[in-house]
Amino acid sequence: MPELPEVETVVRGLRATLPGRTILEVRVGKADFIDDPSSLAECLPGKRIAEVVRLGKFICVALEPLQDSSGAHGTPDSRLYFIIHLGMTGQLTVCPAGDPIKPHTHCFFALDGGRELRYRDIRRFGRMLLVPECGMAEFLGHLGKEPLQIGAEEFCKDFSSRRARVKALLLDQRVLRGVGNIYADESLFRARLHPARISASLKKKQLLALRGALREILEAAIRFRGSSISDYVDAEGKRGGFQQRHRVYQRGGKPCFRCGKKIRRVIVAGRSSYFCPGCQPAPRSRKK
Repeated sequence: MPELPEVETVVRGLRATLPGRTILEVRVGKADFIDDPSSLAECLPGKRIAEVVRLGKFICVALEPLQDSSGAHGTPDSRLYFIIHLGMTGQLTVCPAGDPIKPHTHCFFALDGGRELRYRDIRRFGRMLLVPECGMAEFLGHLGKEPLQIGAEEFCKDFSSRRARVKALLLDQRVLRGVGNIYADESLFRARLHPARISASLKKKQLLALRGALREILEAAIRFRGSSISDYVDAEGKRGGFQQRHRVYQRGGKPCFRCGKKIRRVIVAGRSSYFCPGCQPAPRSRKK
């Protein structure tokens, strides 16, 4: 599933081509991943794309009305937000309208200038919805803090006050928005923390190390345009390169790059977790 670096890479690609463009037409095939399919065809044509931003794992396209009689564009208060989650296999690309259509392409957004925004999703686990300006506060209220912006003291406070496994907290989108299985495992390895450690048991020095590792891993993954494990491609249809730099994720049974011990796989918070038993010692069990 695309995580923060992959979504950020897609957003940066879309940001280079979409702002200022007008949506002329919407065509929808299979629509079981769209909250209200008819609203896309009714509300999007005639809207100008103001900006594209990332909200955790969501892509947010801000739309505004075209110029009014005075020549002014719509104000932020009149904006409509087109929210997209790529799910497991979603791809959002911009291409010339005449390009061949790949299988499993379900949505077409015709743009002025002869290009098209296309959404392709093999498994259709993604999501699309429209949120008016008045509903954005509620939408954002379900998301946690941005891991690339959260301060050290705030991070330590949030994680030291919870009895959950540290891996579970990293994956909880109500705590941090955008972190998934890949970058949780890679960050815990860099910070030398076992994924099953109880977050409240960690010392401040360990929590600071985890925050630093998380930022470093996410920033590096963005530089390498994300990790292409299966279907992920950026807005130009190109694969990422950070999967070549994974140290533990999906490396079960292979030697650790740091100490040579075999990487192990366990289930933590219902998810596969990869770690090095030498670099990330397991938490000690309490004596009876």
